[in-house]
Amino acid sequence: MARGHGALRSKASEVSTKSKAGLFRLPQNRLLRKPRRFLLSWWTMSILFDPQTAPVVAQDHHLPHVPQDRLTYPALVQRFAQPPQWQPDVMGDRMVPDGPRVAASVLVPLVMREQPTVLLTQRQPHLKAHAGQISFPGGRSEPSDADAIHTALREAQEEVGLNPDRVRILGTLPSYNTISGFMVTPVVGVIDVTSDERAELSLQPDPGEVAEVFEVPLEFLMNPGHHQRRSVPVPGSSVEFYAMPWTPPGLAREYFIWGATAAMLRNLYRFLSA
Repeated sequence: MARGHGALRSKASEVSTKSKAGLFRLPQNRLLRKPRRFLLSWWTMSILFDPQTAPVVAQDHHLPHVPQDRLTYPALVQRFAQPPQWQPDVMGDRMVPDGPRVAASVLVPLVMREQPTVLLTQRQPHLKAHAGQISFPGGRSEPSDADAIHTALREAQEEVGLNPDRVRILGTLPSYNTISGFMVTPVVGVIDVTSDERAELSLQPDPGEVAEVFEVPLEFLMNPGHHQRRSVPVPGSSVEFYAMPWTPPGLAREYFIWGATAAMLRNLYRFLSA
């Protein structure tokens, strides 16, 4: 069974976590007076400002990284089977309005290479929502989905062509409530690599939705020295968000991981480092 305020749920558990704890720091009286001014999703905010130019206000170099021996498959299985007492840093967007939320799931795919990686996608730039952003494979729950895990596996198959049989589910992290009205369950699973996938996994991304599929070293993401907290002004205050920019060795390009995806990775770090 899961333990602690930020407890994990096993594969057979029902997804029901609900919390307004989060990263945003807007004054409560301002939220009550002018709620419509702040109903901004990360996608809407990314239109209003460039998150890559937002100033870094903090970076957690003082926190320990997750040791490599905790990133092996046996250690991950043990951690999810017997979770420690721990507290997630971000349970969702603080500005989430009251009302029913739409269930959704994302798959957090850990690729079990010699040095494990996390599989991420970059959305096509022409999409109406979250264009060009980096995210986990995932989406809203459908009536035919048996549970949050089924949703995550189905969406990953539709988006990147990942066969659900290849994924070994470890468990789930606490749900993340978004300002756009979704309650997102991160489902963590591992993918074994075949002999012909040393460079990259054999996937078939949906070209209408996914511009690129790439992998980031898990060790990099589990080092809080790479976790930036950035700030952007809003009327009367400011909001902070996590960012984890990553540049592959030998390349000049930067992959800017931010928003809900970075927040869920931050919670994974807290869970594995506890």
